[in-house]
Amino acid sequence: MVVSSDGTSIACHRSGDGPPLVLVHGTAADHSRWAPVLPAFERHFTVLAVDRRGRGASGDAPSYAAEREFEDVAGVVDRAGAETTVLGHSYGAMCALEAAALTGNVHRLVLYEPPLGTVAASPEVVDRLETFLEAGEHDELLAYFMAEVAGVSSEQIELMRSLPAWQARLAVTPTIPRELRAEGAYSFDASRFRGVRAPTLLLLGENSPESFAAAAQMVEAAVPECRVIVMAGQGHVAMDTGTRLFTTDVLRVLGIDAGEELG
Repeated sequence: MVVSSDGTSIACHRSGDGPPLVLVHGTAADHSRWAPVLPAFERHFTVLAVDRRGRGASGDAPSYAAEREFEDVAGVVDRAGAETTVLGHSYGAMCALEAAALTGNVHRLVLYEPPLGTVAASPEVVDRLETFLEAGEHDELLAYFMAEVAGVSSEQIELMRSLPAWQARLAVTPTIPRELRAEGAYSFDASRFRGVRAPTLLLLGENSPESFAAAAQMVEAAVPECRVIVMAGQGHVAMDTGTRLFTTDVLRVLGIDAGEELG
């Protein structure tokens, strides 16, 4: 457990052995969303899978601001120490990038489709999500979010429904509208990231909405040492739909050839 700068407790689920790897999940998730890829990472790293504020074993604050989430991740990294690798997905990737501008302890950075304001949902979409929430229709809310905001296909949504993490996702649906509103208000300032020296990998799904590619271009232009990998045949949830491809790409860029052990 790490106490963030505003006094909020941030839970980190520790497993594996090796140098530290911090995992930061996206919207509509908690630390359990990493379950499909966790075994591969645990062989090489001490994994710290974060429950972002407002979900899982973490605390929350009376009001929400994205900046507090950036500080949360920076606090986890500082507790883990130097030589820490950070992997963030979606909104969690945005938090990871911003955290890298707050602390010098990020050794390597892996960002899977950070939204950065380019994927902002319309007010009408957020209003409909809040209508689902008020009606207690959490499954409908989650499926609508995945389709309309994340660009996940109906086939991929059905696959996700079959996974244990879907129930954890349902538990955190109240946090979705606030994060979408924060995304809409987010302003990407390239100058904040000129000092980020961590080698950075940007992962994109070949089939993801163009808005994610636009965000990646912004990061690639802003971060001094950055490269992009496009995952063939994948969208926004390759941890579920292309597990072997995702883990192989991540581990390879971290200097680990995991092809044989992943089968």
